[in-house]
Amino acid sequence: MNVQQLENELWEAADQLRANSKLTAAEYAMPVLGLIFLRHADNRFKAYLPDIEADIPPQVPAAQREALIKLGFQGKAAIYLPEAARFDRIASLPQGANVGEVIDSAMDVIEAEYEVLKGALPRGYPAFETDLLAELVKIFDRPAIKAATGDVFGRIYEYFLNKFAMSGAQEGGEFFTPPSLVRMIVNIIEPDHGLVLDPACGSAGMFVQTGHFIEDVRHQQANDTVTFHGQEKSDTNTKLARMNLVVHGLDASNIRQGNTFYDQADHLISQCDFVMANPPFNVDGVDTKKVEGQVSPIEQGGRLPFGLPGTNAKTGAISNANSLWIQYFYAYLNDTGRAGFVMASSASDAGNKDRDIREKLVKTGHVDVMMAIGNKFFYTRSLPCTLWFFDKGKPQDLQDQVLMIDARNVYHVVSARSHIFTDEQHANLNAIVWLYRGETEKFVALIARYQRQVDEWLAAVPDRIAADTAAVDSLATQLQSFAQGATLAELNADQPEDARLTRAQLDAFKGDLAAAQSDAHAAGAIAALLTACTQCRAAVAQADLISHTGQVALQATLESLAPQLKSLVKTLEARHKQWLKLLDIAEKQLRARQSKAFDGKAAREAKRALMAADSKKNEEPTVRDVVLDALKQAAYFIHQVHWLHSRFPDGVFDAVPGLCKAVTLEEIAANDYSLTPGRYVGVAAAAAEGEDGFVEKLREIHDELAELNDKAVELAGRIAGNFEELLG
Repeated sequence: MNVQQLENELWEAADQLRANSKLTAAEYAMPVLGLIFLRHADNRFKAYLPDIEADIPPQVPAAQREALIKLGFQGKAAIYLPEAARFDRIASLPQGANVGEVIDSAMDVIEAEYEVLKGALPRGYPAFETDLLAELVKIFDRPAIKAATGDVFGRIYEYFLNKFAMSGAQEGGEFFTPPSLVRMIVNIIEPDHGLVLDPACGSAGMFVQTGHFIEDVRHQQANDTVTFHGQEKSDTNTKLARMNLVVHGLDASNIRQGNTFYDQADHLISQCDFVMANPPFNVDGVDTKKVEGQVSPIEQGGRLPFGLPGTNAKTGAISNANSLWIQYFYAYLNDTGRAGFVMASSASDAGNKDRDIREKLVKTGHVDVMMAIGNKFFYTRSLPCTLWFFDKGKPQDLQDQVLMIDARNVYHVVSARSHIFTDEQHANLNAIVWLYRGETEKFVALIARYQRQVDEWLAAVPDRIAADTAAVDSLATQLQSFAQGATLAELNADQPEDARLTRAQLDAFKGDLAAAQSDAHAAGAIAALLTACTQCRAAVAQADLISHTGQVALQATLESLAPQLKSLVKTLEARHKQWLKLLDIAEKQLRARQSKAFDGKAAREAKRALMAADSKKNEEPTVRDVVLDALKQAAYFIHQVHWLHSRFPDGVFDAVPGLCKAVTLEEIAANDYSLTPGRYVGVAAAAAEGEDGFVEKLREIHDELAELNDKAVELAGRIAGNFEELLG
């Protein structure tokens, strides 16, 4: 299943529903997410239903049978759906039926069955245009989505949350923390047991990612190992959180609505194993009188052990709540707890009382890691931010230092306004933390994984190159057949005198064709690379991948292959371009389609194989795409090892200018208790920019230009429309 294509199709259908209704993005976001929830709940229900029904004797009466089915779902990772809430019933409604009312009723009966979802599921479906809503239901009833598993549905749900955030729905996107930042927090604090708290939980993305971590890394079930507690001020976001957890099979019973500034959740103070959050930044206007009673030691139930931040001279309210949040996260931790959270970059350097609070915090020795993040990671604001990490269980030898990581130059461009971390950027930044903590075995395991991935991609290269060469040969055969068999009479039939082709033109084409066929450069480059691939794969098979020394020795061999891989990419692209140009000349200049010697269908198939798939149309990768991908991926994973080995050549932590440094508390004190990584890590030595870096920047500039052009066209259309209205 192409999940990305499925996501795009569902989003386009949902967006069409909005475009043809009078609802705003914010108004239609919840109903669409509710429909996704209903579809996924039905999938999980159907997955367990056959086994449950198999245990019920066939002679049991229908009413009693349904009661036994409901009983059978107790303890299952799915919810029981009454008949009225099952998706196939909704999808099979006759034309003209009020689909909206039926969906509202389905939400009613589900909430009647499950207290944890009471009031959480959306209503208001009758507000949608009936035919469009029915069409959306049919799209959600396609075979591909009916067969989707929990993980696929989780991705779809998160994808829609992401898209709604980017479109400005739901309070400007504040309910949604970009997955890149959530994953980074989870990877570093490793929440795998006990009580996990998010006091500003939004749509519960932190908890969902924790579930992924526990299942993928610890190979356990989240509901068996952790208890989630979440608090969220917005009623809408609280409902989103509960739906999001249930759709992922996670316990949502401890999600509550409340304003964390005033609703203390006293029973959680100093009790949490892990705290994660993306709180609203730079909040002003918090009532000082309502929070000043929280100032006391944690042992006495205080949430503000380091005091109040500054207040507004005119209103008396807290002027900036960042330091409130920071202290709350610290106070909720138990004696060995870890915290990770997103914070405005300004909080790392704020002065006055914020600076004093930071000093007291640093002196505890529990500030573990500070990571600076660059622009454009949030969908609705482009400002940089900082990830803070506490660890009350830090080893004694790390108590007097803080790991500073400046990751502002580490990102992947998705669009002109959106950056993310790739999986490998996540792992590489995480590896810095592993080395700092002395967990060298994780670093070695990551390098081994990369080098095995190189081997896997190299294994795919011969067959993919053979397929690419076969596609070129097929096109060459078609063009050769045309060149040898075409006659001027058929090519010039029904053509005016001045448009007739000459023998010289056909002969010139034959000459170009012969030159392309006799070009041995590509064949030589392919043969050389295949030999080198075989040698590198043999080196991988013989390498000691469980030792740093063995990995370094292997990497020297692999890095000698990288230039060949990149060179062959260019060679193959040039070969594709050469043959496609010959086809273009044959079809457009020589009117090949008029010749009986030209097989148009075979030529089109060969052309399709040698052209890039159109990602906007969600086309499957072509022969060209897969061979270039294998070569690029092999080079890519070689580069990942190079990135790590060039910075940590001995496989142990060390300061890397412009990237990371373990800073002592004395150094922090000397810098007025600033926790801004850029102040400490320095600047990387100037280096010649690699081709990959240049391409990435060029792509970023191109994407930004394309987006600005699109906006210009949209604005011009709007202006023209307004002008027409003014003229009547």
